[in-house]
Amino acid sequence: MIRKLSLAAAAAMLAASPVLAADTWVIDKSHSEASFQIRHLMSKVRGHFNDYAGTVTVDPARPESAVVEFTLKSASIDTDNEMRDKDLRGANFFEAEKFPEITFKSTGVKSTGKDKYDVAGTLTMHGVSKEVTLPVQFLGFGKDPWGNERAGFSIDVTLNRKDYGLIYNKTLDTGGALLGDDVAVSINLETTKKKEAAAATK
Repeated sequence: MIRKLSLAAAAAMLAASPVLAADTWVIDKSHSEASFQIRHLMSKVRGHFNDYAGTVTVDPARPESAVVEFTLKSASIDTDNEMRDKDLRGANFFEAEKFPEITFKSTGVKSTGKDKYDVAGTLTMHGVSKEVTLPVQFLGFGKDPWGNERAGFSIDVTLNRKDYGLIYNKTLDTGGALLGDDVAVSINLETTKKKEAAAATK
């Protein structure tokens, strides 16, 4: 019985060790970007979101065990045009008051090459949740001149806006549509290692 209990305790410690070894990295917004691009008539319009947050929790020895969470505030959309941004926040598009957040929560990570990973998870936008796979490029770990530990990640993916109920469009007199359906999303993240809280008492 004692031997069985010892084995059970050892197994529990081994199971817990990856969690204990994992570090949490928090987005540094001043050195990050969440942007997009969509076709408009004969050209393309770029924009970005100003308000977002997220974390990556990862054990460097076991990157496939990483957990990613990311949230964008819909109302923070910015295309450098006040009237267009108001429309994008309104009933024709994001309905930001009703659906204030765009979220992604990972469910699995798979290596696809050196420093490249497919991160599967649930993307929720405009009240619609879908399973997606995001191609992530890991840009490395390092320290800044002030000794803070940092890690970088980038994502480039194309999403169909109609999959999330963003269906507004106009037919042109010459044929075709005012807006494209595909949205090229580019997310570049510089993160800082979350420091453990100091003990309240010694």
